[in-house]
Amino acid sequence: MSDTTPAQRLGTRCVQSGWQPENGGPRQVPIIESTTFKYATSAEMGALFDLEASGYFYSRLQNPTCDYVAEKLRDLEGGSAAMLTGSGQAASFYSVFNIAGCGDHVVSSSTIYGGTYNLFAVTMKRMGIEFTFVEPDCSDEELEAAFRPNTKAVFGETIANPALRVLDIERFAEAAHAHGVPLIIDNTFATPVNCRPFEWGADIVIHSTTKYLDGHGACVGGAIIDHGAFDWTAHADRFPGLTTPDDSYHGVTYTERFGLGGAYITKATTQLMRDFGSVQSPQAAFVLNLGIESLQVRMARHCENAQALAEFLAADERVSWVKYCGLPGDEDYDLGRKYLPDGSCGVVSFGVAGGREAAERFMGRLKVCAIETHVADARSCCLHPASTTHRQMNDDELAAAGISGDLVRFSCGLEEATDLIADVDQALG
Repeated sequence: MSDTTPAQRLGTRCVQSGWQPENGGPRQVPIIESTTFKYATSAEMGALFDLEASGYFYSRLQNPTCDYVAEKLRDLEGGSAAMLTGSGQAASFYSVFNIAGCGDHVVSSSTIYGGTYNLFAVTMKRMGIEFTFVEPDCSDEELEAAFRPNTKAVFGETIANPALRVLDIERFAEAAHAHGVPLIIDNTFATPVNCRPFEWGADIVIHSTTKYLDGHGACVGGAIIDHGAFDWTAHADRFPGLTTPDDSYHGVTYTERFGLGGAYITKATTQLMRDFGSVQSPQAAFVLNLGIESLQVRMARHCENAQALAEFLAADERVSWVKYCGLPGDEDYDLGRKYLPDGSCGVVSFGVAGGREAAERFMGRLKVCAIETHVADARSCCLHPASTTHRQMNDDELAAAGISGDLVRFSCGLEEATDLIADVDQALG
């Protein structure tokens, strides 16, 4: 566990939190590249399987390297417990499936990442979980109408990918709690440097660590952090997986054994990771930790570059529209000032005048910025979502997700802003 104190600022904790070496121990996080762990007796290992003791027996469930890095993320977000997953998609799935099953319902913002939308609207629908999608700026009446007696959670993204809508976290949290369900927030684009959703009422935070947390396009990964404040026992009938005995672990009741601060993550680890195995490797966790150490420094540069590019685009007649909450007049400018006062992210979405064909020509002319599926990297990258990440959606679904045919998602890296602007300028023709 981390021994950081409240006096340490976030930037210091990005570097220092998580792994705490003993006297004479390795300064860097050790890579425990082992599938299994040795014990002297079967009784000792049996206690681990019964969740009566803490420790490691198989890296599909837990691994020390992964736990050191998860601890750092727990500290940065201000939660009670955390776990790493093999991808951000796995984190999205686990975060919902941990408390919702066949016959249940979830309310979600409509402007979410296309892969997450497909996971919810198609794959999890086949599992018997139904989702209702609402606009992030829907009226209070529309948000209220989305809830059902079998609703188990509300889901949204701090900054939507790629629509870049800023979610009113506090408002959605109040609605969720009024119905006795938690709010799950994907904080990938903002990172804990620019927004800490728990401070605004969120209950679960997830990340695609592949993005800014790693920051170098090196390893795929995800994370789930529990605030530890949502009272599952106050709504015991709604969350039986946490509040009633688990027959697969000799009748353990997670809220009784591990309390509100540990029940959710323990269940996700011992049940979902055990059965689905979307584990993050120790090597990937090691690389992730290296990225987090420079997170605060990098995010400032990403946001600086994005702000400069957004201002250039907003003044260019070859561009039909620009979406970046740092621009005065943006529809989410006030929400950005509220939730992201120190900067939002390095991603700018905009429309190329002339529509889809013009956008595709623009993409083909870029020289510094690479066309990639990736985003939130040290190297600038660009994407045309309608023909790539969101191509599985029809026109109505694209519109609901805030995706138009002319939309270009530009992820500003750590290069000089003047070089990025020059590249965009020549590509616009």
